[in-house]
Amino acid sequence: MPPFDAQKSGTFLVESLREEFAKRKHAKAVLGVSGGVDSALALALCVKALGKENVLGIMLPYKTSNPTSLRDATELCKKFEVSHQTVEITPMAEPYFATEESMSLGRKGNVMARLRMIVLYDISAREKALVVGTSNKTEVYLGYGTLWGDTVCAVNPIGDLYKYQVYALAKHLGVTEAILTKAPSADLWQGQTDEGEMGFSYALADLLLYHAFERSAAKAELEDLARTAGENSFLVEKLLERVEKNAFKRSPPLVLQIPRQEN
Repeated sequence: MPPFDAQKSGTFLVESLREEFAKRKHAKAVLGVSGGVDSALALALCVKALGKENVLGIMLPYKTSNPTSLRDATELCKKFEVSHQTVEITPMAEPYFATEESMSLGRKGNVMARLRMIVLYDISAREKALVVGTSNKTEVYLGYGTLWGDTVCAVNPIGDLYKYQVYALAKHLGVTEAILTKAPSADLWQGQTDEGEMGFSYALADLLLYHAFERSAAKAELEDLARTAGENSFLVEKLLERVEKNAFKRSPPLVLQIPRQEN
C-alpha cells in the first residue's frame, strides 16, 4: 500500500469540511458516535474544522448493543469536549420487530440503522445543523452500509479514506486508544464484527480494492497479491462480486425519463 501522509491529509479534510459548511451556510454538525474508529475520526475532524462548541455527538444504542460502545463513545466526546446526547432506539424498534418473529438479523440491523438516521436528521433540524457521515471508502466499495441508514448524510469527510488511512489519521488526531484497538463492529447484534460478517479482513480489502480501482490491476494480479499476503486467492472473487453486487448503493436513485414531446 502507498504511504499515507496523515498530517497533510488531515489538514486538507479540515479545510474542505470548513469550506463546505460555510458554502451551505451552516455552522453546526451532528453525527452519530458509535464508539468505533470511523465516527471517532469524523468527530475529530469536525471539531478541528468547526470548533468543539459546534459539534454534537449522538449515541444511539439498542438493547443488545455492547455497553463498551457507549462507554467508548462517551469518553471520546469528553476528550474532545463536545456536547453529547444518548437516544435509546429500543422503544422505537421493538414494536416493529414484534410484528414478525422470523425477522433476520440482517433485516433488524437495517431497521436499526435507518431509525438511527431518523433521529440524527430530526436532531439536526432542532439544532439547525448538518448531519455528518461516517462511512469510509472501503465500506462504500463493499456496500457495507444501509441505504437510507448510515450511508445518508449532508457531507462525509472520510468517504475517500480506506480503512487503514482512517486508522492512521484517527491516531494522528488523538482518538482514544480504546477505540483504535477494538475490533470494528456496527454493533447491530451481540458478537457482530465487520470482518466476521464480511468474511475477510479490512487489511485484505484495502489491499485488493486499492490495486483494483486505483491501479486497475487485473484479477490474476489481485490473486497474486492475496496469496503474497497469506490469504486464499478465492477471496478475490468474493470481494469483487460484492463490489459489483452493491454498485447500486453508490448511485443516486434512478429517475425514469419519459419521451420528450416535440413542439
